[in-house]
Amino acid sequence: MIRVINLTKKFDDFTAVDNVSFSVKKGEIFAFLGPNGAGKTTTIKMLTTLLRPTSGQIFIDGNNPANEQNKVRQSFGIVFQDPSLDDELTAYENMEFHGVLYKVPKEIRKVRIEQLLKFVELWERKDELVKNFSGGMKRRLEVARGLIHHPKILFLDEPTLGLDPQTRSHIWNYIKNLNKEEQMTIFFTTHYMEEAERAAQRVAIIDQGKIISQGTPEELKQNTKTKFLEDAFLSLTGTTIREEKANNLDHMRIHRRIRH
Repeated sequence: MIRVINLTKKFDDFTAVDNVSFSVKKGEIFAFLGPNGAGKTTTIKMLTTLLRPTSGQIFIDGNNPANEQNKVRQSFGIVFQDPSLDDELTAYENMEFHGVLYKVPKEIRKVRIEQLLKFVELWERKDELVKNFSGGMKRRLEVARGLIHHPKILFLDEPTLGLDPQTRSHIWNYIKNLNKEEQMTIFFTTHYMEEAERAAQRVAIIDQGKIISQGTPEELKQNTKTKFLEDAFLSLTGTTIREEKANNLDHMRIHRRIRH
């Protein structure tokens, strides 16, 4: 479902993603882990057509984001790391707007919105402004919104960042049910290692732009002779606190474009 071959992304003289290769099977829950600035978000942006690679190849459901952007975008839903809802619209209006953007037919859209809002337990709050929602409610709405066009792949960039343990647990229950019921492929990043250990069938760890290890959580623990995935992660990446160089350079480049 996802195939990445020798993927590289450079910002001037800085290499954010360095000759990365991996694949994700249909219906798999795949965790993409790494310290701050390791290249996770840059990789996701390339997979989801937001950045063009410097070199290498990407195939999303058999399509190349470089020249088949519309086909690729139809095949995935995404929950961004940063909030992306319109706070001045209701939950229903956010869903409706997204459905129109993806050209979901009106009658199908109506049924799909009701199904998804009930699925994430927000149907009774559909007419409330999103600005009055809690962080957990907004995250659940973002998950529902990302599914309106029946994507084959769901990308989740830090989907439970800043949420309390109860809300995190509920969101992962929704995600795992989606995976089970619809055979949806899940590609996610997280800094909560226990989430990755519980949910992911396979894990790739990226550090300084390179993938340094791949396998099941159990294989990674066995290879590092550790008991928990977090310990395996630290064994592979070290304990030094990282600066988010890739993100900072990305932002600098965007700001330069805006100025010019």
